[in-house]
Amino acid sequence: MNYNWNWSVLWEPEYFGWLLSGLGWTVSVALCAWVIALGVGSLVGVGRTLPNKVVSTLCTAYVELFRNVPLLVQMFIWYFAVPEMLPEDAGRWMKREMPQPEFVTAVVALGLYTASRVAEQVRAGIEAVPSGLKSAATAQGMGVAQVYRYVLLPISFRLIVPPMTSEFLTVFKNSSLALTIGLLELTAQSQQIAEYTFQSFEAYTAATVIYVFIALCATIVMTVLERYTRIPGYVGKGN
Repeated sequence: MNYNWNWSVLWEPEYFGWLLSGLGWTVSVALCAWVIALGVGSLVGVGRTLPNKVVSTLCTAYVELFRNVPLLVQMFIWYFAVPEMLPEDAGRWMKREMPQPEFVTAVVALGLYTASRVAEQVRAGIEAVPSGLKSAATAQGMGVAQVYRYVLLPISFRLIVPPMTSEFLTVFKNSSLALTIGLLELTAQSQQIAEYTFQSFEAYTAATVIYVFIALCATIVMTVLERYTRIPGYVGKGN
């Protein structure tokens, strides 16, 4: 293997700046998408467990649609197809005048895709709450909204912290697909460094190390959160 190693290229101001810029875009996309995923996913997850059949069916359809269509395809649809489907003025604004269209598209696509996965975690958390608690709350005269607000959601959201850690990490990894619509996030910047310097191994190794660092930080945060939200002595449904 005739390869000229040169790790110092990563510390050159221009290329190091590219990595920092890519890191900033990666974190920004992932965190903004996570906010959307938590909000939409929580609503859809709750909707799937409601006694209203219409709401439950619509929420199930959302989950099946967004979860089973590849994220890359969804990103292309939002970026290339949606502007063409809108009225002419709105489509022109999305393509030419909207600030940071690549960033906005990546956030929306990733957020709505991840929301379908979050919704399943929320649904599973609600269904894991012992039915006796719901029956007891109903016997106390609580309505459906009160049962969810005061009984089901406070318990279920604490139960799903561990699986949500995995979803949180997945958002950061999936953000790399934003390079396909022109966003210069971490993977795209690493690719650009490799093309400019012909030091592919160094460039992609740097990206790998940064992704691992992000994952470790996210895991530590979620582990601390899990420790503080754990329900002492809780054994789950059916016990």
